[in-house]
Amino acid sequence: MTKAELIDKIASGTGLSKADASRALDSTLDAVKAALKKGQKVTLVGFGTFSVTKRKARKGRNPKTGEVINIPAAKTPKFSSGKALKDAVRK
Repeated sequence: MTKAELIDKIASGTGLSKADASRALDSTLDAVKAALKKGQKVTLVGFGTFSVTKRKARKGRNPKTGEVINIPAAKTPKFSSGKALKDAVRK
């Protein structure tokens, strides 16, 4: 499903216009991004939890040359699905 298809589903499910549904989705995504940027968790009960994990710096290899390279530490977003979402997908 693309973002445009999701907007269509939101609009038809709520009775909002597509423009209003698009603004609502964008606002929701912006709020999730802002919280993650601050290092906060975002928990949507029944859906899942968005969080930030820290990866340590490590050594890797360039697959083309075999040269050892240093991979810097990084923060990455993580999503853990909730029980209700897992159960809905399994059925």
